[in-house]
Amino acid sequence: MAYGKSIELFLVNGSPDSIITAELSNWNGKAIKIPRIDVPSCTRNDIMQAGVYFLFCKEDDGTEAVYIGEAENVKERLVQHIRDYQAEKEKYYWTTAVIFVGRDLNKALIRYLENRFVEIARNCKRYEVLTKNTYRNTVMKESQIAVMEEFIDNVKILISALGYKVLEAVLNTPTQNDSLLDDEMLSIEIGNVKANGKVTTEGFVVLKGATVNEKTSDKSLTAGAVKLREKYFQDGHVKDLVLTDDILFSSSSAAADFLLGYSVSGPRTWKTTDGRALKDLEASTV
Repeated sequence: MAYGKSIELFLVNGSPDSIITAELSNWNGKAIKIPRIDVPSCTRNDIMQAGVYFLFCKEDDGTEAVYIGEAENVKERLVQHIRDYQAEKEKYYWTTAVIFVGRDLNKALIRYLENRFVEIARNCKRYEVLTKNTYRNTVMKESQIAVMEEFIDNVKILISALGYKVLEAVLNTPTQNDSLLDDEMLSIEIGNVKANGKVTTEGFVVLKGATVNEKTSDKSLTAGAVKLREKYFQDGHVKDLVLTDDILFSSSSAAADFLLGYSVSGPRTWKTTDGRALKDLEASTV
């Protein structure tokens, strides 16, 4: 059973665009979200501790990327990142850092955390992960691993609450609190298109293995839908007309348009295993 969580957010300078700290009740860890421009002048003791950090970047084409690292003094490492970019040693430009610190973190523990976070972020595939190498063979006691795995679970909650779903799969395991829509598998079978999908809290997820229509009707689709289709065909999300990963769309219609290559009503097109349209399923839950 899922239980409620209490999160305390503090706007350090009274503005949501500046430094924000986030803490969970009954946990000794802390998150600090800080804009790049505030890092050099920041004198907070907590960002000078040992911890792990996430540097968030956004490319001109809308692609989101993240660099995940660790340091015994996080501020010093972030300043070094800034200097490396100025010296053209780093190609990516990050705008925001989210730092996680905690009591008694040491080099072995933060190396373990960095490796696990990189592993999780890569598996979730929401962001391009810029971190190249991590320490994979950190020797730790079983009890330490258990404590760090709990730390990871809390970081997942806080970083998502701060607006970054980098550690969250596009399709989560159902819980007892999920609605009928969350539980229901939906499908499309039209021509050579066969796909399964689910409604989620973020939109609509089409599951890996779906087949996609090769042709696109530029007159029927919006310019944004055409561009999105081209992007996924080019970046490897579609190979030999088959989805290689679960893909999150803004709506059931956006998902159906992508698969079919022309504009349709998602609520009318996606159907349950017993033939009910999504629009009827939604109506029954109101």
